[in-house]
Amino acid sequence: MRTVQRPAVTAVLAAAVLLLSAGCSSGEDTTPAGRKEKTPATGAPSGSASGASPSPQGPPAKGSVKVVSTLTEGLKSPWGVAALPDGDLLVASRDEGTITRVDAESGKQTVIGSVPGVAPGGEGGLLGLAVSPSFASDHQVYAYFTTESDNRIARMLYDERKPAGQQLGAPDTVLRGIPKGVVHNGGRIAFGPDKMLYAGTGETGDTGLAQDKKSLGGKILRMTPDGLPVHGNPEADSVVYSYGHRNVQGLAWDADKRLWAAEFGQNTWDELNLIEPGKNYGWPETEGKAGKPGFVDPVAQWKTADASPSGIAYAEGSIWMAALKGERLWRIPLAGAEPSAEPQSFLIGKYGRLRTVLSAGGDKVWLVTSETDTRGTPEPGDDKILRLEVK
Repeated sequence: MRTVQRPAVTAVLAAAVLLLSAGCSSGEDTTPAGRKEKTPATGAPSGSASGASPSPQGPPAKGSVKVVSTLTEGLKSPWGVAALPDGDLLVASRDEGTITRVDAESGKQTVIGSVPGVAPGGEGGLLGLAVSPSFASDHQVYAYFTTESDNRIARMLYDERKPAGQQLGAPDTVLRGIPKGVVHNGGRIAFGPDKMLYAGTGETGDTGLAQDKKSLGGKILRMTPDGLPVHGNPEADSVVYSYGHRNVQGLAWDADKRLWAAEFGQNTWDELNLIEPGKNYGWPETEGKAGKPGFVDPVAQWKTADASPSGIAYAEGSIWMAALKGERLWRIPLAGAEPSAEPQSFLIGKYGRLRTVLSAGGDKVWLVTSETDTRGTPEPGDDKILRLEVK
């Protein structure tokens, strides 16, 4: 069991405190008064104040998580993870701006290259990764990253024939102009079942951006692989798919192709949302289940000390959600578009902050820790990728 009280001694945390005093929350470890570290209990499953109404249908109420092995360790500030067609993993280092290939069997790490133009700072840097759905023919890897001026999405040719460290081609920017900040940069990208590219963004602490449909901040975006608006988007000339978000960092689709998103709250509630095109998810007018006309309430919610949700994945009939501040893995069993039971938490405090969850097919899931991002307390071996079996 880890020691989970985090001493606020680094310059990064000091800067965060200054930001908070100005009314801007980091959405991860620090927030205005009332959001403090929680000392976790044991690793046994526990319930949550989710407000969900259990359904008699769907997967069993009681799930389980087994840590099968540690695939690899010693990763530095890992953030985005994407699987190649052969099962190997690509891992983004937020602060170093590099992409590393991890062998899915041996755990061997090979740096394939750096992404030029990455400007790490605060919660920004090299964030989400996605592999083209046509990778077998186009060999394109997509990255969401922070520059000196904005957040953007670019694609790069991955040429495995070149020497290690030189296998990434020059970035071809497909979307630029996503607002950047010290905090709330969003960053998760993923290709959906429709083979379109989706991105979760943050409002940078400028809460008004979330309700401004002309801004790309505080949104979920949907675009073609070339970064263009998709036919069927709420507005024909816009990549904005949904709005009213504070800081989206988890995207996943269930077996029926419904899109789910995890979102940082501020003082009260973190959220899991079922995303529908053109809908307004409330921030900054609402946080959590408010029941206000015109806004979509989350499907499940958590006290902020228990979550600070990052990546999510769908496996075995449930959404699995990594928690940073909460230092646990949440399971939200689904029956259609609703939870079938109260969420459960696993691995509480055992591996520290958890950043990314990725389905590996069936009951296999990859889980990435996040102790080397300046907000954790790294221990020998951090950061790790764990191989899980879930149900």
